[in-house]
Amino acid sequence: MKTYRAKPELVNRKWYIVDATDKVLGRLATQVANVLNGKTNPDYTPNVDTGDFVVIINADKIVTTGRKMDQKMYYRHTNYPGGLKSRTLKEMMNTYPERVIFKAVKGMLPKNKLSSRKLKRLKIYNSPEHPHTAQKPEKLEF
Repeated sequence: MKTYRAKPELVNRKWYIVDATDKVLGRLATQVANVLNGKTNPDYTPNVDTGDFVVIINADKIVTTGRKMDQKMYYRHTNYPGGLKSRTLKEMMNTYPERVIFKAVKGMLPKNKLSSRKLKRLKIYNSPEHPHTAQKPEKLEF
């Protein structure tokens, strides 16, 4: 019996929609990363991108456990001397809640050449409306 290897041109991608209302940030991010990786598909192959599309709605209604809203910091650098900027999770949620989820999912994907392609299939919106109704996404419950 031969081992089955998925071929990139034969991958059939599905669309899933996830409502982030009252979901814990890290737990949601791990499950979304598994869908983007393709680990929920029976033809999962580590070196082939077999993942599906994920649409996350209500990104601004995500919750965290403990005191992460005040203690978790996000850093970025402007590439100028002394240009290290930092923000708390609470500040990020007030201004860019979709970036919080994006960074959490990005950190849970493998660090290889396929990860940028997988992240392009992640769509995040702050409201319940999204422009992907034509793809008929299935509701994904965790």
